Amino acid sequence: MAYPLAVKEKPAATLTQRQLNRALLARQSLLARAPRTIPAALDSMGGLQAQYAPSMYIGLWSRVADLSRPSLTRLLEERSVVQGTLLRSTIHLVTAADYWPWALAVRQARRDWYLRVARDGPGADDLARAADRLRAALALDGPMRATDVEAAVGKPYRLGIGLWMDLVRVPPSGTWERRRADLYATAEDWLGPPPASLTAEQGQELLVRRYLTAFGPATRAEIANWAGLPVRALAPIFAGMQLRAFRTEDGAPLVDLPGGELPGAGGSAPVRFLPTWDATLLAHARRTQILPERHRDKVFNVRMPQSVGTFLVDGAVAGSWRWDGGGVRLSEFDGLPAAVRREVDAEAEELAAFHR
Repeated sequence: MAYPLAVKEKPAATLTQRQLNRALLARQSLLARAPRTIPAALDSMGGLQAQYAPSMYIGLWSRVADLSRPSLTRLLEERSVVQGTLLRSTIHLVTAADYWPWALAVRQARRDWYLRVARDGPGADDLARAADRLRAALALDGPMRATDVEAAVGKPYRLGIGLWMDLVRVPPSGTWERRRADLYATAEDWLGPPPASLTAEQGQELLVRRYLTAFGPATRAEIANWAGLPVRALAPIFAGMQLRAFRTEDGAPLVDLPGGELPGAGGSAPVRFLPTWDATLLAHARRTQILPERHRDKVFNVRMPQSVGTFLVDGAVAGSWRWDGGGVRLSEFDGLPAAVRREVDAEAEELAAFHR
């Protein structure tokens, strides 16, 4: 009896660290500012961390051509984009269309995390009842300041209440003009209820797609780390998706969406300024070396809980920056050649004009 010959799978292509660096820069529109709308930019860059209001504006300014500060504020007021506590229980700026899929995708994992770390605090049933009280108060009085939210539910419930109901930050709070983000509404009131047919699994698949569009190729663990979900929770999602396979130089398996942008490793990258807590510098993107490990403690350490603004030279952090009210002040981590310093100074002046 004749048996068909086994078909040998083609081995996954190997990507160098520099190729991964350039892929991330391209997908984050840090090789060239993109002529696209703010919502389209947010979808392509995997949302935007928004703990500090000006960081949202600066992060978009570095990626979107001809961005103006009022354009983002207007979209917040129009409810086309929204700030909410989502991945890893940190505040993200996302499109209104993405809010509910993201919220449902991580809801249970966030609650499970809270109950593990706050064993002496209120339990799930207590928090659910407190959420009902706050929901009624918001329905009666409208958006509330953080101090009023705490008064309505009681101080012991302050940290956990946002995990048992969906709260969003509403303008003018959390904008460039009013940076203190202390005004909250329910997501149902601000955006409308989630689609009745939307499931957590659909939201998780969208998260995987957003991550790979913005940061891929990547390992499954890196995707889960960014989302704040266990890898095992995403295993069925990965199994149901058509994904392209790669490997790193040390053999780690990577996945990507078919057709994901993979520019060549050659060529230099332009100087770009990044805000505090830019997602390209966080742990899930470490493999790309946009933040060289020898500089990590200059950007993230216990003495700087807000992190610092940074600037990139040829696709890697080369220093930090701050706005002092009159201009952008630079601190180089290593010495820069004169021609490179002129390019950094020119981009710093553009950033100063954006501040003014």
